[in-house]
Amino acid sequence: MIKKLLRGLVPLTLAVTPALAPAPAQAAAPVLLPDALAALTVADESRTGYTRTAFKHWKTGADSTDGCNTRQEVLLAEAIETPTVGAGCSITGGKWLSYYDGQTVTLASALDIDHMVPLAEAWDSN
Repeated sequence: MIKKLLRGLVPLTLAVTPALAPAPAQAAAPVLLPDALAALTVADESRTGYTRTAFKHWKTGADSTDGCNTRQEVLLAEAIETPTVGAGCSITGGKWLSYYDGQTVTLASALDIDHMVPLAEAWDSN
């Protein structure tokens, strides 16, 4: 008798389950750019407490055995003329193109590889 009762409950459970399921999420209404900008809070920036050395960001690159850190890997990936890579991932030669002003640079040490939003700016805007 219990088996028959359980067999009868399975179809009932399957029939009721969709009714108990949460309603599908509705997409949020789009916000137009001028409205989004108007909603931003504007405040003075503050560099109080910022020190660049507090951010350890030049980590070992993708291959921890090649001696290249993230900065060096970016230089290698972005070169328009491949540089020579020496011991400890020292980079000589090569050429890079600035996306911002079209200038070419031939000295890796003359390039500043940084975040799209510099750390100091992110700190100031916190």
